[in-house]
Amino acid sequence: MPLPRSPLVRYVLLAVGVISLYALLHTNYIYVPGAEPRVNACFTVLARNHDWRALRDSMRQIEDRFNSRYNYPYVFLNDKPFSAEFINMTRSMTRAQVHYGQIPTEHWSYPEWIDQSKAARRRKEMHEHGVMYGDSESYRHMCRFESGLFFQHPLMQQFDYYWRLEPGIEYKCDINYDPFMYMKKNKIRYAWTIAIYELMDTIPTLWSSVKKFMHAHPDLIPETNSLWWVSRDNGTSYNGCHFWSNFEIADLSFYRSKEYQAFFDFLDHEGGFFYERWGDAPIHSIAAALFLQKEQVHWFKDIGYYHPGWQHCPSGDAWLANRCTCDPNDKSKTITNANWGKCSHQWELLPDTPAHLRKAH
Repeated sequence: MPLPRSPLVRYVLLAVGVISLYALLHTNYIYVPGAEPRVNACFTVLARNHDWRALRDSMRQIEDRFNSRYNYPYVFLNDKPFSAEFINMTRSMTRAQVHYGQIPTEHWSYPEWIDQSKAARRRKEMHEHGVMYGDSESYRHMCRFESGLFFQHPLMQQFDYYWRLEPGIEYKCDINYDPFMYMKKNKIRYAWTIAIYELMDTIPTLWSSVKKFMHAHPDLIPETNSLWWVSRDNGTSYNGCHFWSNFEIADLSFYRSKEYQAFFDFLDHEGGFFYERWGDAPIHSIAAALFLQKEQVHWFKDIGYYHPGWQHCPSGDAWLANRCTCDPNDKSKTITNANWGKCSHQWELLPDTPAHLRKAH
């Protein structure tokens, strides 16, 4: 078909073409031409308004290393309304769809069964004993929210998988495949990059509460699970190992399951989120150990990830192929080269589930 001769018509057609191309590139449904459909998944970010600058760095990392090819959407959550500045500064970092939501008051406040005077006394005592974040009230609300409430937010109801993203993190290697799709195809329900020992002075009675739950609900705990990783004495004590949940990718049906919901509700009523300083990392990790088989939990060894304090850095061919910039031999940062990183190595010692009983590939 010959082009119109009128300059005005040509200009209009060109403008329409440019606008159409822009819309095509900026829709969250277009990512890699010819690629298989995406998983129904999102990045989830718990943030405050002043975090926007650090989050721009985090988003630039994950976009450059992975999401610019897939355009998975983002869900930002805050206990306060997001500012126009925060929205503008984060939305401009991606072509993907972005959602902003406020956390319901009941998910960021004291449950009715908590004695707030006792909670205040315990915060003061923990602070005096030098416990990290021992005096922080907001940190406790955050840990409770991340442990069992974030996936209940209305914005999260539409998604089947989530990938946690935080301010100030770095992705040190290209991610040349879709971890969400890998998990879905292999029936993996929880994934991690860094495993580390918990600060036991933050959770002095957590394992006692876990044992009470196991005694009260033996019907919810499968015979073939991953308990050995967190307890080498068949549940008598907790060794402190947990997945560092600032990076985690999860099948949200795990958190929505009756087993996990019962587990969180039981622990929530024990009061340790406020009377001690129970973190979401040991809660998620112990739940995975109780309810999931080894094959349902995956260590993404090829994802280079840094959170202030520690990093996981691939080595060998993966380091070169994925254009990694971290140093796998750096003992001051690389968790698998430090004593605190023994939990990662011990995961690999966890006995495999008998083939005929496995729920994952």
